Amino acid sequence: MRTRAMVVLDGGQPMGARTYDISLGGVSVTTERKLNPGQAGQVVFEMLVEGKPQLITVRAKVVHCIFSGDEFKVGFMFQPLAPDVLAAITRFMK
Repeated sequence: MRTRAMVVLDGGQPMGARTYDISLGGVSVTTERKLNPGQAGQVVFEMLVEGKPQLITVRAKVVHCIFSGDEFKVGFMFQPLAPDVLAAITRFMK
């Protein structure tokens, strides 16, 4: 899944990102800035669920960040998901 996203770390400013991959446990994004493991915040992105766009906002924590090419690949682990968000991601993955 590749779409535009926004990352807002606790106490930080919003930064643009692009989703790279998603699972029920987390999401990977690419950013221009290095993020540190353990940082937490929100990740916001839009995905098509059963053909309809749905805005997804999740609480997540950085678990890894690696430099790749000219950007950083950041892995986020979801914090407990709201039932509607969990259902949307589950439907997307089918």
